[in-house]
Amino acid sequence: MTQRGSELAHRIDVLLHSPAMVSRTGGSVRSLSGLAAVVQRLVAVALAGPLTAALVSGCGLPHAKTTPSTADSFAARAKYPAHWWTPVSAEGAPDWEILPQAAGPGEVIVSKRHELGLLSNFAATPFIFRGTRYASVEGFWQMMLYPEGPDDPRAKFPGIQWAYTRERVAQMAAFEAKNAGTLAEQNMARMGITWVTFEGRRFEYRPAQPGRHYELIVAAMREKVSQNPDVRRVLLATGDLVLKPDHHEEAGAVAAWRYCKILMRLRDELRREDAERARQGARGTRGRD
Repeated sequence: MTQRGSELAHRIDVLLHSPAMVSRTGGSVRSLSGLAAVVQRLVAVALAGPLTAALVSGCGLPHAKTTPSTADSFAARAKYPAHWWTPVSAEGAPDWEILPQAAGPGEVIVSKRHELGLLSNFAATPFIFRGTRYASVEGFWQMMLYPEGPDDPRAKFPGIQWAYTRERVAQMAAFEAKNAGTLAEQNMARMGITWVTFEGRRFEYRPAQPGRHYELIVAAMREKVSQNPDVRRVLLATGDLVLKPDHHEEAGAVAAWRYCKILMRLRDELRREDAERARQGARGTRGRD
């Protein structure tokens, strides 16, 4: 197929997998993929403009979905793995999940269904921070809700039982760590406290403005990325895409909870570092000439 044909087939494939078409087919990946394959074969033998117009108009898609700017934005996905947007049936999906096809133009859902899940705080991506090993960012996060030792006032509060030790939570990941945090938050509510600790220092857990907790989460995520080559690779592979969470965020969530924004901040940092190394390498090469 010619370059023009490939581009045309890709645009049609994008339209066929758009939210509007997914809703019309009940989210059937098999039916959409089969239809896309047929269309691509047609494109290979007939590249006339009217064919494209007929196919697009035949889909019955709203004009808002096929404006030039939107089409170009969706077409930009060609630089990335197509399966990042592969539609998933809502049937059987957990109620907390935002599915891959919910991404808008220029966006991608950080879905746990494929390699982008490595970017999630839930991912089992061990890292060392301040001399301690953590199994995941989620384990690091929820660990701060637990008593640091027997002299911690949370450990001595009357009538409060802790299901886990702080050290145990630090070695958890995914929903295990999340559930441990839920138990800890219940204890915090009973004690009437809103603070957590790290290295003996107290700070607010949900401050109105980014504070110590936010700084620690950013630092931990930075270490996760730098110490796990696959995480670094996947993060850089997202290019200029706007990262969106695969779950419904809490209303009014504070900065530390906006992990996709933190990931994009770290992605920018990596690019600047790579650019600086490239400049230094170029200067070194010229110096040897």
